Amino acid sequence: MFKKDSVWLGLGLGLVTPGLGFLIVELLKRNITYLGKADLLYIGCVALNLLLLKLAYKKEMEATARGIISATFVCALLFFYYKVNQG
Repeated sequence: MFKKDSVWLGLGLGLVTPGLGFLIVELLKRNITYLGKADLLYIGCVALNLLLLKLAYKKEMEATARGIISATFVCALLFFYYKVNQG
């Protein structure tokens, strides 16, 4: 289904990686009260895509990198929506 270099692969990786990071942050915030208002951790989840992006460009996977960039924008918009409605 997925080619080695495809936008869909990048989109999937770009959405799953911050999703896993988000779950880890939620677990940490519930167990460590000091991190209760640490929204910077959520930005770190989105920033995990930068590591994937660097790896994709290093392996010359242009289409995958485009998918990762698209997913990063989606995650950033979701974070913005979360922050506005948290208010």
